[in-house]
Amino acid sequence: MAIGTVKELGCAGKTVLLRLDLNSPIDPSSHLILDDKRFREHIPTIRALSDAKTVIITHQSRPGKKDFTSLQAHAEKLEQLLGTPVTYVDGIFSKHAREVVATAKTGDVVMLENVRFNAEENMTLKPEDAKKTHIVKKLAAMADLFVNDAFGTAHRSQPTVVGLPLVLKSAAGLLMEKEVTQLSRVFSGAPRPVRVVLGGTKVDDSIDVAAHMLANGIADQIIVIGVVANVFLLADGFDIGQPSKALITQLKYEPEIVKAKEILAKYRDRVIMPAWVAVRENGKRAEYPVQKIPADAPVLDLGMDAIAAISEEIRSAGTIVFNGPAGVFEEPDFATGTYELIRAASKTEFSVVGGGHTAVVIEKLGLASEFTHISTGGGACIEFLTGKKLPAVDALEQSKKLFW
Repeated sequence: MAIGTVKELGCAGKTVLLRLDLNSPIDPSSHLILDDKRFREHIPTIRALSDAKTVIITHQSRPGKKDFTSLQAHAEKLEQLLGTPVTYVDGIFSKHAREVVATAKTGDVVMLENVRFNAEENMTLKPEDAKKTHIVKKLAAMADLFVNDAFGTAHRSQPTVVGLPLVLKSAAGLLMEKEVTQLSRVFSGAPRPVRVVLGGTKVDDSIDVAAHMLANGIADQIIVIGVVANVFLLADGFDIGQPSKALITQLKYEPEIVKAKEILAKYRDRVIMPAWVAVRENGKRAEYPVQKIPADAPVLDLGMDAIAAISEEIRSAGTIVFNGPAGVFEEPDFATGTYELIRAASKTEFSVVGGGHTAVVIEKLGLASEFTHISTGGGACIEFLTGKKLPAVDALEQSKKLFW
């Protein structure tokens, strides 16, 4: 690999700064952590560093948000899941924080305060500038090595993500390594045909993925569902009804209709769109072909004929990349499309899921073990699939050239 791994790093007896992404849903009133999935994903890396002194740096939310909190509850949650003590320090590089790290012993785990409490960590900087920040200099002075396991923030060019690898010998944690390896496989050596399912409401990201994967022959077909499908249907001249058009306007996605037209002009035979949709009519689910969508009814799911046809396309693929739901899956009447397409995807030889809402549904259906890889980073995963080099991965590659 172009990036170093924990196995190769030689951490025994060293002080290791470990960047995690423990940013989790929190109840604003009780400060209780509502979902510990991200904690569980990082446990193998923390255990792999058991012969080192591990100093965790992580964040929760960002300034101005209600869930922008200290990490005391995070340290307690991690201790509970890890089964060994985790010492929480209410500072990042304060005198007290430096003393706790200095007196810790091999095998100890220390968690520093929310790094985004420091103003510099909220800046977007080039690696060369990031390495000159106070936060990077002070943190680096406390450790021998750096391990980045925070794939969820790999698309952010922030000091602890891109600055630390330029001043310390660095490697990817086990989760970061797994994410990069599995997602890279989509680009080369994935079983054919490769079909990419793009849904949900993040239309701009999805269209970037579609354009990159079609232009470079990475995907054989693109399957569009959810609001992404509505944009493609509009681009193809269909009237999707006033409520669905209003949502696209509200989300400021009108420019994406032009991009969808361009994709259809070049790759029409490789774009699979639904032929039937489900709308809410008189408070109930009703189904229509795309040529006859009512003017006043919102499109909220795929129609049953489209579910059957698209499920077959998914089942016959060698590789499925699945990102985003088919409709308003939170409502039982409009969850069928999302649920059935996910069930079909679970049967393919190589299956990658882009995190977010899709991952939540998969866990709810108890199908997580049926998928090859469920990404932990929604935004980072999408950016990776558009062919962009992630800042965190680039920094780790630079670190390998500098220090190995």
